[in-house]
Amino acid sequence: MAVQTLLPLAMNTKDEEFFKAMGSRVAQARKSQGITQQQLAEQLGVAQQTLAHYEVGRLRVPASMLPALAQLLTLSVDELIGTSLPKHRGKRGPASRLQQQIEAIEQLPKTKQQFVSQMLDTVLAQAAR
Repeated sequence: MAVQTLLPLAMNTKDEEFFKAMGSRVAQARKSQGITQQQLAEQLGVAQQTLAHYEVGRLRVPASMLPALAQLLTLSVDELIGTSLPKHRGKRGPASRLQQQIEAIEQLPKTKQQFVSQMLDTVLAQAAR
């Protein structure tokens, strides 16, 4: 019985684009939370260099790691992999300006989302007086 050596599968162009984009989202979320590559790598149980390869899309992030990675970065798995669930609106037609703004805010790093939320809280509290 021969022993097989497992080599990483070559990625096609679509896979390369997917993993580069996901790696970029991982790096952005990590940086926006002030987490170093070393800290995140330790929490995931991988080497810092492996995480660096994930962030630039040189290595595929294992599917089994996605839930833990999403949780550590306080993202949903959908946000992590770049898919979004369809947004159900009450009416047909183009999104309202407010809905467009909300969608734009959802794309900001978490720290900037918190800043916008605090600003809204302040304005709403003043309006309630």
